[in-house]
Amino acid sequence: GMKWNILRHLRSLGCRVTVVPGTATAEQVLAFKPDGVFLSNGPGDPRPLTYATDTIRGLIGKVPVFGICLGHQLMGLACGAEIFKLKFGHRGANQPVLNKATGRVEITSQNHGFAIATEHLPDCLEVTHIKLSDQTVEGLRHKAYPAFCVQYHPEAASGPHDSEYLFRQFAELMGAPKACAT
Repeated sequence: GMKWNILRHLRSLGCRVTVVPGTATAEQVLAFKPDGVFLSNGPGDPRPLTYATDTIRGLIGKVPVFGICLGHQLMGLACGAEIFKLKFGHRGANQPVLNKATGRVEITSQNHGFAIATEHLPDCLEVTHIKLSDQTVEGLRHKAYPAFCVQYHPEAASGPHDSEYLFRQFAELMGAPKACAT
């Protein structure tokens, strides 16, 4: 799952990164005393990964959390959202996504076959990003805790780079000064 470019983005913001396996428990992760937890991408259906949703449930509210792709889906499941399989999936670059906070359209890179269902979205989550071509959920924010996620790949090495600001937002949630996170 995890791409090296994710580590590069975090390191470029001054983060010291410790990689743990996806099977790590919340207690094992918190034993490192992290300033934040990044949930990386990965393949497949997130629904059988109950060990991961249990871990994420144990992390939200204790440290800032940022997830992408599979991490987005797992955070959604951990918060009570439901997942469905897309008929064709979202693949490739140049995927338009609306950032609801700014009104800007971000051009994104995507590679997934599952999405968060909007019909049963729990009250604790707010939709932050929408895919313009089919109105699927592309971003979520927890209303009570510093936790957010996006379905697409802001770390895409060859681009597009419209969404790199998400890494700076995560660094700020972890306490990095704004000057350091620009």
